[in-house]
Amino acid sequence: MRTRDALKALAEVSSSQWGMVTSAQARARGVSHMNLTRLTESGDLLRLSHGVYRDAGAPGDEYEDLRSAWLASDPARLAWDRLQERPSKVVVSGESAAALHGIGNLRAMRSEFTTSFRKQTQRTDVHYRTRTLTSNDVTVREGLPVTTVERTIADLVEQRTQLDHVGDALRDAARKSRLDTDRLAELLSPLAERNGHAKGDGSALLDELLESAHIDLESLSRQIAKIPGLSTLVVHNYLASLDVSEFLDNPTLRSALEDHTQRTTDLEDIQEAIASLVGAGTAPSGDNAKRRPSEAISTLAWASLARRAPTDQSPHP
Repeated sequence: MRTRDALKALAEVSSSQWGMVTSAQARARGVSHMNLTRLTESGDLLRLSHGVYRDAGAPGDEYEDLRSAWLASDPARLAWDRLQERPSKVVVSGESAAALHGIGNLRAMRSEFTTSFRKQTQRTDVHYRTRTLTSNDVTVREGLPVTTVERTIADLVEQRTQLDHVGDALRDAARKSRLDTDRLAELLSPLAERNGHAKGDGSALLDELLESAHIDLESLSRQIAKIPGLSTLVVHNYLASLDVSEFLDNPTLRSALEDHTQRTTDLEDIQEAIASLVGAGTAPSGDNAKRRPSEAISTLAWASLARRAPTDQSPHP
């Protein structure tokens, strides 16, 4: 095949998968290994890894190695076709997933994937683990199938990543989006005993992660209490996040709360104001232990608000 024809054939493939093409995909379109070698030598293609090339005119990015390794895991199939699978057969996971989600400060030294079947490789920069994932455990980031944040955090704990590092990832995740803490506690349950908690107590392990990240209720309350003039606003919205906002519509109750919080920004008083309303039966029924992680993570948003907002801001009506 002539060089121009080879480039055209490859362009049809690479345009939909980050400018990349595998040698298997090239062969399927009549482009020989010799064609690939010539195009690489001429500078039209860049060889990323064994059997994976990128159009020299296509921009690379920070996930190029990960994309290349994912394409190489099933080289004959096109990326678009593989992304239609529910769930995908090869999913980015572990530290690679954390990097893709942008959480934590872990340095992924290799491309990590979870597969539903046993898969091996001689590449030292690629690692596969076998596990059957459900559709609820997989999402898409940067055009790649990746474990959800909840599954990623649980996988990091299972891989025996230091809990303070996992806590950092959890804190970043909580700041980026709303976490499903019930699902996370469920995923952590099989790992609780080996981490010093009662067997199956995923909520206790999650509490430990929250504390290591300093986003437990007490730590966050301390952050809020240090910002003068914001206690009323934060407590009001915090209570609203616990689905007790309708009780704040009561003028007498709201007035008492505002008067209490305006008189002081002391930590004990803020917590007392919250506890007095919850203790009076205004909180939703349910297991308090199960609510604590979601309450702490919900409060994280208000701690961030407290850092940014002007100190003279008044409470919402």
